[in-house]
Amino acid sequence: MPVPVFWMAMPSPSIKPRTGPGRRALLIAALVLSTALLPVAAGCGSDSEPAGISEQGPAETSTESDPAPETATTVDSDGQVFNPSEIYSDTVDGVISVSSIFGSEAAGPFDPRAAGGSGFVLNDRGEIVTNAHVITNGEGENRTAADRVFVEFKDGNIVSAEIVGFDPFSDVGLLKVDPGEVDLKPVELFDSDKVVVGQPVAVIGSPFGEDQSLSTGVVSQTGRSVRSLTDFQIEGAIQTDASINPGNSGGPMLDADGRVIGISQQIQSGSGASDGVGFGVPVNTIKSSVDQLRESGEARYAYIGVSTQPLYPQLAERLGLDAERGAIIAEVVEDGPAEQAGIRGGDEEITFQGGRYTTGGDIVVSVDGEPVERSEDLGRIIGSLRPGDTVKLEVVREGGRREIEIELQDRPTALSTG
Repeated sequence: MPVPVFWMAMPSPSIKPRTGPGRRALLIAALVLSTALLPVAAGCGSDSEPAGISEQGPAETSTESDPAPETATTVDSDGQVFNPSEIYSDTVDGVISVSSIFGSEAAGPFDPRAAGGSGFVLNDRGEIVTNAHVITNGEGENRTAADRVFVEFKDGNIVSAEIVGFDPFSDVGLLKVDPGEVDLKPVELFDSDKVVVGQPVAVIGSPFGEDQSLSTGVVSQTGRSVRSLTDFQIEGAIQTDASINPGNSGGPMLDADGRVIGISQQIQSGSGASDGVGFGVPVNTIKSSVDQLRESGEARYAYIGVSTQPLYPQLAERLGLDAERGAIIAEVVEDGPAEQAGIRGGDEEITFQGGRYTTGGDIVVSVDGEPVERSEDLGRIIGSLRPGDTVKLEVVREGGRREIEIELQDRPTALSTG
């Protein structure tokens, strides 16, 4: 049975007052829920005497200042220190909670028209990055923006945010607040192409509405393909075992220097909560998306119109090919750029080493001279280009190789194959 994917948006109150009966009611409700679900724990053991009192009299009070508590640190193979406490204190002021309202602002905390997530401050101009699915609703081309969005900062300030734009292909949303209303603390961005498996990572967000929560782990893998809000995949996603839960969406994934390497986006889970398999949109994808959203309010991506399967050495030997790696063209989208250029899809199915493959079509081995070693490489390369760009695909066909030139088109939200 496939493991379900859960998006990280969650029901959220439309406005969370900092003081007064409304805020207290929310806190009490949370405490009651916690008591119902968790065993009651006594401070130092339920049978102990009251703290600070013994048969010998009152406990002594030290007149010396207590030493600062020690913080846990790790050192990786490159000698880099990972101090979660320091990362948190340096960046948490730039991490925010997001509340999105769909319809009437009177929506209550459990109204399906309200959703919440996380985000982070991009710059001192008031721009904030989050996930598109935190601030939108609907399917495909019918996806619409929330009617109102509020963001809450570490100091408790809650301000209204404008939706500059959203990108369903990369699941990135761009918000803007008035920089004169709040004290902005931008978070630094890194280069996600330099992220390596095994490096430590810190995740900050609002899981289940618990604002500014920290979890830590390592980068479990890079270059993953994960679901977007369309029929296409997000390429280059970062996998981590750091705990990610509903409400973390849009919050930053940070390296040892407190720089953003990605934003929390989704988990794979058999339980509905974190099972240690979480994914983030890589920050280089975010940069590209934000640049487009800032300019026009939407993001456009190139489209070639094929579905692929991986070619590897054993399969290549079975098929009698002179290329060991590449992307097998399984299907070609009717009237898409690839079909118009003469790219051929498969017409025969085989079973090999427990897998089913559609063969007989072209096999892409490079794009503009860049090798295609995995099927995901084709999507990654095309995704870095723009509609209207022209590329040359080197393909293996009928025992020979040829180059085919393709003019890329605008990527649609829904994919149909012919």
